[in-house]
Amino acid sequence: MMSQGSSPSLLEALSSDFLACKICLEQLRAPKTLPCLHTYCQDCLAQLAEGGHLRCPECRETVPVPPAGVAAFKTNFFVNGLLDLVRARAGGDLHAGKPACALCPLMGGASAGGPATARCLDCADDLCQACADGHRCTRQTHTHRVVDLVGYRAGWYDEEARERQAAQCPQHPGEALRFLCQPCSQLLCRECRLDPHLDHPCLPLAEAVRARRPGLEELLAGVDKNLAELEAARMVEKEALTRLREQATRVGTQVEEAAAGLLRALLAQKKEVLGQLKAHMEAAEEAARERLGELEGREQVARAAAAFARRVLSLGREAEILSLEGAIAQRLRQLQDCPWMPGPAPCLLPQLELHPGLLDKNSQLLWLSFENQQSQKDSGKDGAGSQGEDGAKMERQGAAQPQSRDGAQTPKEDRAQPPQENGAQTPKTDRAQAQREGRSQMPQEDGEVQTAGGGRSNKKRKFKGRLKSISREPSPAPGPNLEGSGLLPRPIFSCSFPTRMPGDKRSPRITGLCPFGPREILVADEQNRALKRFSLNGDYKGAIPVPEGCSPCSVAALQGAVAFSAGARLYLISPDGEVQWRRALSLSQASHAVAAMPSGDRVAVSVSGHVEVYNMEGSLATRFIPGGKANRGLRALVFLTTSPQGNFVGSDWQQNSVVVCDGLGQVIGEYGGPGLHGCQPGSVSVDKKGYIFLTLREVNKVVILDPKGSLLGDFLTAYHGLEKPRVTTMVDGRYLVVSLSNGTIHIFRVRSPDS
Repeated sequence: MMSQGSSPSLLEALSSDFLACKICLEQLRAPKTLPCLHTYCQDCLAQLAEGGHLRCPECRETVPVPPAGVAAFKTNFFVNGLLDLVRARAGGDLHAGKPACALCPLMGGASAGGPATARCLDCADDLCQACADGHRCTRQTHTHRVVDLVGYRAGWYDEEARERQAAQCPQHPGEALRFLCQPCSQLLCRECRLDPHLDHPCLPLAEAVRARRPGLEELLAGVDKNLAELEAARMVEKEALTRLREQATRVGTQVEEAAAGLLRALLAQKKEVLGQLKAHMEAAEEAARERLGELEGREQVARAAAAFARRVLSLGREAEILSLEGAIAQRLRQLQDCPWMPGPAPCLLPQLELHPGLLDKNSQLLWLSFENQQSQKDSGKDGAGSQGEDGAKMERQGAAQPQSRDGAQTPKEDRAQPPQENGAQTPKTDRAQAQREGRSQMPQEDGEVQTAGGGRSNKKRKFKGRLKSISREPSPAPGPNLEGSGLLPRPIFSCSFPTRMPGDKRSPRITGLCPFGPREILVADEQNRALKRFSLNGDYKGAIPVPEGCSPCSVAALQGAVAFSAGARLYLISPDGEVQWRRALSLSQASHAVAAMPSGDRVAVSVSGHVEVYNMEGSLATRFIPGGKANRGLRALVFLTTSPQGNFVGSDWQQNSVVVCDGLGQVIGEYGGPGLHGCQPGSVSVDKKGYIFLTLREVNKVVILDPKGSLLGDFLTAYHGLEKPRVTTMVDGRYLVVSLSNGTIHIFRVRSPDS
């Protein structure tokens, strides 16, 4: 991925999908550029035009079609120049055999020339050895650059060939564009300048580019500044959502602890409060996801336009830059004038409040209060304040008003200040003051209220420090010796299918995938509490029954059995759903990753920084800490898999890295560099040769690492249809199965370099 502000290389432009049409996925033919700076084939645009308008397939912007049709859109001379270079390197028709000399037929009258061994970069002709020697000895061509044809085909002379390229006049074949008519803003050759531009002031192309480049660079700098603001806004939104989730987790724990020591009469109120908390979280997360999607969409549109403008300014010839100058300037001004920074969304953090009258069955003991996130930040900076400073706080009781035995409602003041056993009253300000100081009141078994304080502010400071340490630098592109030589595995799309079945009550939430039998996969749908079987063609094969109340999270197939984690338990069941054994796991970990060993008779599970391996009888075979008890502390392997070589590969959210270790827990390799884009590493899969496929959900990517954990480059991107990828698995060592957040599954065949 090209970093913001960097200049692209010619090799990157020639080897990437920049020269491919995003509609037909073929090499661009008659490239036309839309006002949004996206380029497509002229014929492909003609198919999209409808009613005098067409919608850009990438940014979805509606563009009016000129009266003369899509042919009137600006011709992308920049792309045409790069395509001419690519075609010349490919040698034209691949079925025509060895290239022939272009000059032999002109001299000897033969129908075909001899085999070509050299190429003149100035004439753009292939030459045989005799013509190449003669080409260097004539007065007109002795200064031409004649190079070896094999080296030219290999790309050794791309930069020289690009420097000697000249844009050709579409009206006068053989004439190069050399001038810019200032009043008409039109590119001219020598013939065009004679009439009708003879009396118009014209500038040579180099001088015209020098005059107009600063204006484009100033506009580009403005868009780069807006991109930085967009990225900062996106990070602030994600931090707010993370704080909301952590606070909701703490409040949920407080609710559980408060309700644990009460009588049965309080259980109904506990259930009601937790329902309120869940409803608030669902609504808040939905709103946050919408805002994040909007910010990411705007960022992608601006980033694509800036990348295109930067490519043109860095690699384009003078005529190409000037031909696109108007469109680029218009688009960059439009992006600069966009309202990049939407107003901050109100984020209400839930707070648990405990009523002092815990022994009164008729009192409302639990309710939630919601405080504006910004107000809570200010309160943390300024210390404990008066009750008037908490004006943003809103209280939502578990019931409208608690009722007494006779059915009458109790006023809020009476509920907030119930009489204690000695008849004294506790002011509500004491409870508010305790909240601002980070304390919560927890009921004990004997009915006494105990205050436990101090922990929340410390955790918040620690969380902020961890966020600042995350690097968001783009990953370096793989070297040309890998990217261009075909040494990396390549994806070939196989099929795509949904996983929602007619009996599902909710949209699928795929949390686990594993191979199951010949050319089948097993899908763990946590939302619908099901283990579903599908073929690699998308045919539904039925479901494996799971114990009642279990929501499968991670899943692995063994010899004649299936292992999966659910909550804080590890299950082993038969294919017909019979439970063979279950094991309790640590409660301190929200989810546990499960992976089958290559032998198929053991299962590995991640438990609180350790990896535990169980045999088919449910006995603990081995247990180790990846890397041992090193100075970096315990690891948190949220995703785990095994390689055919017997190694463990895991996504470590504690160290924000991908770790590879052997069967004894010794670390073989680890990657936590800028290639993760500041994201937490996601699901991991390994093919039959040990290549590691890592999912980066936030940037819609699957990157590839070598067997020792070194980053090699991108394997799948948004161009392959990835939209929030969640979990992956490898089937037969050559089919990569990718599940998306919406429940769709994509299957790609992994083409190895030697196939």
